[in-house]
Amino acid sequence: MKRLTLTQRLSAVFAVLLLACSGISLLVQIHASARHEQEVVQQLSNGLASHIAATAQLMDASGWRPDAVHDLFDKLMAVNPSVEVYLLDTGGRIVGHAAPPGRLKRDRVDLEPVRRLVAGGRLPILGDDPRSADIRKVFSAAPVHVGGKEAGFVYVILQGEAHDAVAAGLARHSAWRMTAWIVGLVALLGLVMGLIAFRLITRPLRALAGAVRNFDGTGEVPATLMTASAADDRGDEIATLRAAFVQMGRRIAEQWRELTRQDQQRRDLIANISHDLRTPLTSLHGYLETLRIKDDLLSPAERHRYLDIALDQSRKVGALAQELFELARLESGLVQPEREAFALPDLVQDVVQKFELAAEARRQQLLIEMPPALPLVHADLAMIDRVLTNLLDNAIRHNPPGTRITVRLAGAPDGLRVDVHDTGTGIPEALRPRLFKRIPALGRTAQAGGGLGLIIVQRILKLHGSEIRLVDEGEPGTVFRFCLAAASSSAVSA
Repeated sequence: MKRLTLTQRLSAVFAVLLLACSGISLLVQIHASARHEQEVVQQLSNGLASHIAATAQLMDASGWRPDAVHDLFDKLMAVNPSVEVYLLDTGGRIVGHAAPPGRLKRDRVDLEPVRRLVAGGRLPILGDDPRSADIRKVFSAAPVHVGGKEAGFVYVILQGEAHDAVAAGLARHSAWRMTAWIVGLVALLGLVMGLIAFRLITRPLRALAGAVRNFDGTGEVPATLMTASAADDRGDEIATLRAAFVQMGRRIAEQWRELTRQDQQRRDLIANISHDLRTPLTSLHGYLETLRIKDDLLSPAERHRYLDIALDQSRKVGALAQELFELARLESGLVQPEREAFALPDLVQDVVQKFELAAEARRQQLLIEMPPALPLVHADLAMIDRVLTNLLDNAIRHNPPGTRITVRLAGAPDGLRVDVHDTGTGIPEALRPRLFKRIPALGRTAQAGGGLGLIIVQRILKLHGSEIRLVDEGEPGTVFRFCLAAASSSAVSA
């Protein structure tokens, strides 16, 4: 079974509600019309009972006069067939009437409505119909006095059985038919106008539904929807929903492009790592195979030299594997910095001392420049140690003898600024845009880039809310710069 669309469901609900409201309106109108008719009839005939009581001799000193009562009632009902006249005693019991035998269903009438009418209560007031056990009708009533005392009431039903029979016949033949036509016409016009209104109101929603249905995997938002969203300033729910979808589409498009870029970087990373692993492994395999085949022909010095080369290549493989493991941990999101307050100058001095022998062996110079009284930083001590270690290791390994490598510390608006500056050959311009995003392309020279070391540095600094940049200060060589946040007073006291 085909499911209805939102517009169709709204239209169906609207049609049902319209019919229900029309029916309720019809019932209310009929009830109000009946009440209005009762009030008009009762107000017009309010003096009828008083006139009867004043002009007719219904009672004398010996009591009620049945013949006079019956004769008078017959004449009144012949003149106005819709009225029915009764005489009540002071307790509400019917003591006189002109009803045919067996037509009375009550022998007593409740006098409370009678007294309210006599006292001038708000119309319409309904009283008991003696010819029905449960129906109440409008009436006229007046007290009958004999010798200055109240002896009973004249009780006149203003819409008797004859009125009900005529009204029912007319209702069957014309009134209900006309009412049905009016209700049907109103419902039809309301339904047509409602369907047109729903279609106009839901047109933007249908356009949005089509755009969502045709939304492709690349996250590209249709230009027509973006134009409509920019031009629509109504601020209603549909416009808000459209704007949210356009924003979501743009975000998905950005994420899709970022995923595509990261996927390409991952491919390049795997290709470059494979290349970096293949070279030392091939060398290691070659020298071990030479030792295996020519063991009897090699002198002790040659054997030791081959073993040293093989051991050096295995160290390269181990170092690369360790860097890969560390990078994977940083990118997994499971590693978070354990921040503490510490003095960065002390850490810099420790790291520089660790590389002094390596720098001397390559005839390079390591320097530290920093002003006095620098604030403490709030960071992970081990991670920042790793950052400085990678930067100095790259500067030493990828620069020629005679290079001066300087670590500069300076104050920054929110903490400390760290510069690692060398006076070497610098980094080629072609490698700079993607230096911290992936390993440089295959075929790079030894001075071309830092490989996984710089990627690890960037990931660590991002965890600290910072980043590393390659800056150009007009001096020869290379300058890497990053900033660290200063420690707050609470962090220092802790």
